[in-house]
Amino acid sequence: MPKVARELSAQAVARLREIGDHAVGGVPGLFLRVAENSRHWCFRYSLQGQRRLMGLGSYPSVSLAAARDLARSARSQVSLGVDPIRDRAQALEAARAAARNAMTFDKAAETYIASRDAEWQSSKHRAQWINTLAQYASPVLGRLDVAAIDQPHILRVLDPIWRTKTETATRVRGRIEAVLDWCAVQGKRSGPNPARWRGHLDQLLPNPARIARVEHHAAVDWREAPVIYARISQVSGASAQALRLLVLTALRTTEVIAATWDEIDLTAAVWTLDAKRMKVKTQGAHRVPLSRQALALLNELPRMQGEKYLFPGARPCGHISNMAMLQTMRRLRIQAVPHGWRSTFRDWAAEATDYGAEVAEKALAHTIKNKVEAAYRRGDLFDKRRQLMQAWADYLAPPAN
Repeated sequence: MPKVARELSAQAVARLREIGDHAVGGVPGLFLRVAENSRHWCFRYSLQGQRRLMGLGSYPSVSLAAARDLARSARSQVSLGVDPIRDRAQALEAARAAARNAMTFDKAAETYIASRDAEWQSSKHRAQWINTLAQYASPVLGRLDVAAIDQPHILRVLDPIWRTKTETATRVRGRIEAVLDWCAVQGKRSGPNPARWRGHLDQLLPNPARIARVEHHAAVDWREAPVIYARISQVSGASAQALRLLVLTALRTTEVIAATWDEIDLTAAVWTLDAKRMKVKTQGAHRVPLSRQALALLNELPRMQGEKYLFPGARPCGHISNMAMLQTMRRLRIQAVPHGWRSTFRDWAAEATDYGAEVAEKALAHTIKNKVEAAYRRGDLFDKRRQLMQAWADYLAPPAN
């Protein structure tokens, strides 16, 4: 047991200049070691029969009061059989390991997005992830270690936009959740995901479905479709031709602009899109029956040797841009967007034909939401869809008598 020393005051400690060890009292084993050019605190103790000497920092950077607090804490550990020197070394190594393992949210988002390159539906989809996280999440989370991100941080991101930009906010939340889930799998963070919705944020934020204003794509009235299609048919150029093919097939913009000749079987009048080209990739390949009008349009297209795209463009991607068809509609002063033609087709099928809803939904490559029904209905209703798409084409561009 160390000898109990007289308790010195802060002023008395400041006057200690003689080289050697000076017990300062207050805590057994605490002393100030004075050397020729330095003074620093030491704590002497015994553990399991071995004498140990622990440094507590230099004086006066560490004050007398602080040194006594450190010594008391160390003595408490000794009384419990814990070696304070080893414990401090382990804590320091853990801190260094945590620093080596640390990753900021910005870096995590960048790495996650790059790791999903093969899964993006298009370069536009990838850009949406990058832009929304940079605009809304990065100002709050960007420089934070992902291990330190918690619920208050997520709410700081979402609160300002949850009621005013609800659809965007829900996408941002989902993207943050995906990044943090990836971080957990990578060992960069632990514990529940603070961006999860069910059982967490759903208790703190209003249900998006109740506060969001649904904005549908502007569409052409199905009763006006033949007249407007005729106007588009009078325009030359790849963009107008692509738009006509989109209308005739009821496909999505990205599916049409990136169409390749090896997808088209002119003899069988079938356009087969691989699953990776579809919005819902779990459906597998999607067969599109080509009407006589669609075949005539395809046969009109120039086909240069070595060119794989139906609608080649000057852009690095090799085909026309996803804005090309919209610009054609704007030039013709059509108050709608290309994607709205899918709604036009769906309204026409419901209002003007006797085809079942399931046929029209298959033509649009929509998934069956009822899981039981989806499990039993595995056919693609191709023959019925061929009849439907021919009726649609005849409605838009009646064959000459």
